[in-house]
Amino acid sequence: MELLLEPFAYGFQQRALIGGLISGFMASIVGTWLVLRGMSFFGDAFVHGVVPGIAVAVLIDINPLIGAAAAALVMVILIEVINRSTMLSADTSIGLLFVGMLSLGVILISRSDSYSGNLTTILFGDPLGITWQNIYIQIGLGVVVLALTGYLYRTLVVMSFSVEKAELWGMKPGRAHFLLLILIAMTVIGSFQTVGTLLVFSLLIGPPATAALISKSIGKMMLISTAFSAVAVWLGLTLSFHWSTASSATIAIIPVVLFFITLLISRMRRYR
Repeated sequence: MELLLEPFAYGFQQRALIGGLISGFMASIVGTWLVLRGMSFFGDAFVHGVVPGIAVAVLIDINPLIGAAAAALVMVILIEVINRSTMLSADTSIGLLFVGMLSLGVILISRSDSYSGNLTTILFGDPLGITWQNIYIQIGLGVVVLALTGYLYRTLVVMSFSVEKAELWGMKPGRAHFLLLILIAMTVIGSFQTVGTLLVFSLLIGPPATAALISKSIGKMMLISTAFSAVAVWLGLTLSFHWSTASSATIAIIPVVLFFITLLISRMRRYR
């Protein structure tokens, strides 16, 4: 028991745990819709799309959250513009923005004197550097994510099965899709410091995908996904403390391991 509790005797580890749990909660709620609607690539694009905004914030010495929010807003607008003004598929527009925004971010941050350090922090996070101010911002974003999910819940459920049916029932799926993009953006903004822009995708997709293997309703899927996220954050911080590994990467790999363990167990149960 001491091995499990020892890492959290320190204040910075406690803040890392709290911040990680909030990130996991937001990612589980939003990630459920990404998995159900087959929108994993959207999440991946947003994860990389905030990099230029954070890079600019670092260069001009302002809060990185402001830069991330601005970049996320640009991503939402550009995705909608490309989808409405061309016949290109959503995957094509997202792929273009994904590569372009990530490249632009690396170019901008390369102009910083502490290029490698800033880039590492942006891409891979610094959970042990989370402050109470960061946590308060995360709590605010988490409340908005939960409220907006409740507002969109019925529409998103129908859209997960048929966008045409949602349109037929007057649910305005276009508006719901736009607001879902906002939810993704807020989740990425609230989570990038915990596990970094590259690894936050693990929390967005890993726990919901694992929960989808064993749950039979969307509500249960969200609850189970949140539980898996909590385990990933706690176990990742614990292992990184004892093994002296990168905390964000250790957190990010746990959902992948849990997915394959759950998949193996469910296959064995079906076989029996």
